[in-house]
Amino acid sequence: MPEKRSPEAELAPKTVLVLAARGFAIPVVILAVVLLLAGRVSYWQGWAFGASNFLLLAANLLVLRDRPDLIRERLAPGEGMKRWDKLYFSLSTPLYLISLVLAALDAGRFRWSPSLPAWAYAAGYAAYAGGQAVHLWAKGANRWFSTVVRLQRDRGQEVCDEGPYRFLRHPGYAGGLLFMLATPVLLGSLVGLVPQALAAGLLVARTHLEDQTLRAELPGYEQYARRVKGRLLPFGQGPG
Repeated sequence: MPEKRSPEAELAPKTVLVLAARGFAIPVVILAVVLLLAGRVSYWQGWAFGASNFLLLAANLLVLRDRPDLIRERLAPGEGMKRWDKLYFSLSTPLYLISLVLAALDAGRFRWSPSLPAWAYAAGYAAYAGGQAVHLWAKGANRWFSTVVRLQRDRGQEVCDEGPYRFLRHPGYAGGLLFMLATPVLLGSLVGLVPQALAAGLLVARTHLEDQTLRAELPGYEQYARRVKGRLLPFGQGPG
């Protein structure tokens, strides 16, 4: 049966326009910064990465077009964010930005890394597209898919065991690891992998901490964790 939504759950047209403009501005800014750092408009890796971000934005708008509650939560999460999650963002966000900066400077200006072969770009885009697809699938399946770790009592959070959650307890993070590590490769850089690998390690730690939080605070999650044993890899990690 389709989920019923109250009128208050719908986003006003003006809000939709603001969100669309904000969503469009982010990939534009990223593209401009990457090209500026690269120092040349012929930096095709930057243009290709920018085009990928626009396609990703369109896919998100399509999948989440009827989920105003989820959009609102992701843009303005409610109260209850864990302290360790604030620490995670304070460390991981700079690492991601440093990775972009280093990758653009490397491949665009200084050529610290060797030129990557075509197969490396093909593998990178396959990993990036696959990771984003899994991440978007998780967002579409889980109406409590927030940007922060908190128990969403205000939204009646329950255990999600649909879509990719039938196979993994944290499919969004699994997809995130793939596209995070693929990003520097798409930009033509191996140097950019260093801070991104550190950020990926932090994400794995965050997954563990979130799993512990859900087991302790979300009714039914313990039983779900015993049934779906994989945290980031199917059948690869037990519930302990």
